[in-house]
Amino acid sequence: MSRRVNRVATISVHTSPLDQPGTGDAGGMNVYIVEVARRLAARGIEVDIFTRATSRALPPVAELAPGVLVRNVVAGPFEELDKSELPAELCGFTSGVLRTEASYDPGHYDLLHTHYWLSGQAGLAAKRRWGAPLVHSMHTMAKVKNAALAEGDTPEPQGRVLGEQQVVDAADQLVANTAKEARELVELYGADPARVATVNPGVDLSLFRPEAALLSRSTGLLPHRTGPARRRLRLPRDAYVLLFVGRIQPLKAPDVLLRAAARMLKDDPALRSKLVVAVVGGPSGSGRSRPEGLQALAAELGISDVVRFEPPCPQEELADWYRAADVTVVPSHNESFGLVAVESQACGTPVVAAAVGGLTTAVRDGESGLLIGGHDPNDYAAVLARLHADPVRHTRLARGAVRHAQSLGWDHTVDQLVGVYTGALTTFSPAPVRKSASTSTSTSASASASLTVPVAAEVSA
Repeated sequence: MSRRVNRVATISVHTSPLDQPGTGDAGGMNVYIVEVARRLAARGIEVDIFTRATSRALPPVAELAPGVLVRNVVAGPFEELDKSELPAELCGFTSGVLRTEASYDPGHYDLLHTHYWLSGQAGLAAKRRWGAPLVHSMHTMAKVKNAALAEGDTPEPQGRVLGEQQVVDAADQLVANTAKEARELVELYGADPARVATVNPGVDLSLFRPEAALLSRSTGLLPHRTGPARRRLRLPRDAYVLLFVGRIQPLKAPDVLLRAAARMLKDDPALRSKLVVAVVGGPSGSGRSRPEGLQALAAELGISDVVRFEPPCPQEELADWYRAADVTVVPSHNESFGLVAVESQACGTPVVAAAVGGLTTAVRDGESGLLIGGHDPNDYAAVLARLHADPVRHTRLARGAVRHAQSLGWDHTVDQLVGVYTGALTTFSPAPVRKSASTSTSTSASASASLTVPVAAEVSA
């Protein structure tokens, strides 16, 4: 008999759902956690999200939405730490998580859902202590990232590989964003296929949608973008707008778009009066070592006059950027899914993306956008120039973009996740016997240390 899930402990160590996506370590995973939590709560499943506190000003508990609490766990200094520094704080973080549960009656949380390998490490101790099933989402994997390393980027350390393997081996259910990721879990980490579920992330279709002004009542087509979004963002009506959204780091390859734009202007100097390259995002990862690197590249390429750099923005404003753009360009070296691509398509803006990772699922090649093999800026320049010269094809892709995105709403994602949760809870056999709250905290801290210290030492080495 299946068991109902009433309360979920979600763990996100390195980035808070309260952070603004697009800078630091905040990105698509933040959006995923927030959207899923809200929709679970709307179905009567309470969610507590545990994350590391990065400021003294943060309250211990904050309500994200009715039925969704964010618990800011004190672990390490009150500042944002690089992900390479976080393994050393996992013992303290895990103890904080276990201490919270120990203040309730046994069985307070029916299930854990951890995101990214650092959270999975904390989840290992909680699973054993609470006697609750562990569901884990990788989002990115060290072995996959290292195989597709961007020039100038830093390889993921062996400690992360070992930590990921521990989580894969111990999780009761693994959630992959795409069928490709599911295969990678099996082939690269030896995951049991029976414990891997493929659940595509989604998009908020009530927020990310085409402007009504762009929809032709007679044909249903989306003509050239001259609507309110461009006026609000102070973009020329006749501009050819290429958009990059995301964290500024080598993995995301925004330099490919800038180099492609330079090639387009070299091939067609007259385009300079119309071309606008909008970059919406902030430095992240190894990109933090050169926060002005992309601006310097634009100057070096002689295209500073056509490039507009914008900081990360709330989703309502981000939707305007998608609607105002002619094409969103996603040239990443790897993406576990590519929420930016789906958000853009939901707004009726076709995507030109690298044929890597989850982007081959997020973009329907030839129907909602175009996929490019490799990262040669000349290839991107050629494709983007052809789209500019062929408005009929652009319109056809815009229609296909909206149609494709309609199948990727968050409600469908949560439908599948609830099924995964129910299956994990129904088949799980709890082992440990609960001790008193005072004993629980010290015992759980020891369990956490035994799991995380070896990995932390390797990562920090």
